[in-house]
Amino acid sequence: MTFRTLDDAELQGRRALVRVDFNVPMADGRVSDDTRLRAALPTIEKLRTGGAKVVLLAHFDRPKGKRVPEMSLKPVVEPLSKLLGAPVAFADDCSGEAARAAIDALQPGGVILLENVRYEAGEEKNDPEFAKALAANGDLYVNDAFSAAHRAHASTEGLARLLPAYAGEQMRRELEALDKALGTPTRPVMGIVGGAKVSTKLDLLNNLVGKLDYLAIGGGMANTFQYAQGYDVGGSLCEKDMADTAREILGKAEQSGCRIILPVDVVVAEDLKPGVATETLKLEKGRALGDTKKIFDAGPETLALILQAMAAAKTLIWNGPLGVFEVQPFDKSTVQAALEAARLAMSGQLVAVAGGGDTVAALNAAGVADDFTFVSTAGGAFLEWMEGKELPGVAALAR
Repeated sequence: MTFRTLDDAELQGRRALVRVDFNVPMADGRVSDDTRLRAALPTIEKLRTGGAKVVLLAHFDRPKGKRVPEMSLKPVVEPLSKLLGAPVAFADDCSGEAARAAIDALQPGGVILLENVRYEAGEEKNDPEFAKALAANGDLYVNDAFSAAHRAHASTEGLARLLPAYAGEQMRRELEALDKALGTPTRPVMGIVGGAKVSTKLDLLNNLVGKLDYLAIGGGMANTFQYAQGYDVGGSLCEKDMADTAREILGKAEQSGCRIILPVDVVVAEDLKPGVATETLKLEKGRALGDTKKIFDAGPETLALILQAMAAAKTLIWNGPLGVFEVQPFDKSTVQAALEAARLAMSGQLVAVAGGGDTVAALNAAGVADDFTFVSTAGGAFLEWMEGKELPGVAALAR
């Protein structure tokens, strides 16, 4: 699939409706993390330089079709203006006469942020009439919010059917990185998937085993796979009712030639807290861990297997930690794997793409998020893309 980009658009004097992700963290009514604001800057600057009026559409939180004052986007205006080094206007509605008058008042190259699109019930319903009301204030549409692209909402999908539609610079970067990871990757391709439960990542696992050469499974879900193969996992988190499903996934991987890497040794403790006494045990069939011992991380032999596969791979896609990285010392396998992936990426030996909230937090904890080829901050959209699902907001941008 190929996408229209701003390189294809005539911008001078035109009103560009730009869907951005400004669902930013707030503390005491102020933006506490401007990462998503900074991500939108390349698109805004390209439009401004081209002489367009830049009209920003965004949501904040879940007002469910009502005007909730504490969910207003107005607090975003000041920090965005500082980042741009230019004034940003604000309209207290996202459509209708108030929005139209404020947009008309803009000069070419001017920027305005419209009020929370989710104040309108038609947004999440993808109501055609609401989409038309939004479209009335624009000449072209730009989607720069991959994180919202898995939602078929009026501002993410409906608008793209009514106006000439283009991918913004951040959206373009995201789509190009994801294509390198799973669309047209350089092989061998390795995946690392962690997390608490198999049941939450069934679609993901079933899709990946048909596409990858290596798949390392960590976190709590690895316990379910080990239990399914007859290993005792003690008092660890384990979905015993998913054992048949785990075996089916292992069988599918074998048929498709995907080598599954599961823990061969584990770090156990009786409680999840910093400084607790730990023990590293090899997993052996017939060996009982005992109900009081719980698995909280992969052991050094497992880590060595993962690093060995990583060294052989040309492409890596990562979603989910290998252990309970938030609590030391159970962060060791995740941090060491992240450091090595970053080293290989920085040396040009590996295309390393990662995404998902826990994954981003883990890479930040390891201090290597900036060293990966690409790190997606889009949680649900990134996961659905890895599951092989079509994202409505992306499909609407196809040529």
